[in-house]
Parts: sequence; structure tokens; C-alpha cells
Amino acid sequence: MDTLVINNREEFAQWAIERANSVISEQGSALATAARSGDEAQLANAANALGQTIVDTLLDAFDCLVDDE
Repeated sequence: MDTLVINNREEFAQWAIERANSVISEQGSALATAARSGDEAQLANAANALGQTIVDTLLDAFDCLVDDE
């Protein structure tokens, strides 16, 4: 994975918007599809995947804000 350097709020906001769009496109559509299927196991798996993606994204955001020096 490439290292992302964010220098200001505008860059951070742009990253957040792009990441949110990605999460919604990938995990949100999987959750909607699972909900339509009526399969409780599939729905639970999709919901858990969405939750994990949100956690991973928040950790990525935190990593961008931490100064390693």
C-alpha cells in the first residue's frame, strides 16, 4: 500500500470523501444486496464487513494524522 501524505484540511477532506464513496460503493451495495436476498447469514456477514471496513478506514485516517517523528 502506498503511503499517503496529507498536508492540509482540504487534502484530508478530499481523501475522506473519496474513501467514503469507495466504502459505500463496495460494502454498502453488498449490504443492500444481502438485505434484499432475505438470507440472514449473508446479511450478517455483509453488515460485519461494512463495520470492519469503517473501523479500518478510521484507523487509516488516524495513521495519516499521527506524526511519526
